Amino acid sequence: MPDTLERMVLTGPVRMSDSGHTRRRILTATGAIMAGATLAGCGLLDDEPDPVPAPDPLEPLLAEALSLAGAFDAAILAQAALAERLTPLAEDHRAHAAELAKVIGKPLPSGGAAGPSAAAPPGSAAETLTALRTAEQAAQKTAVAACVAAPAERAALLGSIAACRAIHVLALR
Repeated sequence: MPDTLERMVLTGPVRMSDSGHTRRRILTATGAIMAGATLAGCGLLDDEPDPVPAPDPLEPLLAEALSLAGAFDAAILAQAALAERLTPLAEDHRAHAAELAKVIGKPLPSGGAAGPSAAAPPGSAAETLTALRTAEQAAQKTAVAACVAAPAERAALLGSIAACRAIHVLALR
């Protein structure tokens, strides 16, 4: 007889208590409560909008790099004789903008690098170089300030940009 009990399968409901609750009913109720608590905790049921994230502190530096690239491009168009001298500097600013955009996680504008100060500096080649040198000096100071204020993982890039802009000032003499 013990052999028949081992092979016997009970198909009736298994009761956990005298109140009539089955394991299946208790597990279902527990799962529903857990799912409800999870949804309530994740904010899915909240009606409040997410706060707008603060702009990245490098965004002004990105805009400045794009503006400088645009200014150099405009100067090259206005002063074709300076193209060989200014083209590498414009390319540097585009490279800076690309790296800054990658660090920020923001795509570069598709309309090119022309910014608000992309108008060609008026006058002779010497006046054009002076205007670009003044813009580079201001941009170099901005990059140094950003480098000093930046966390360590961004400081190397910003220091490199500041150094490159300092070299541009010398190249524009």
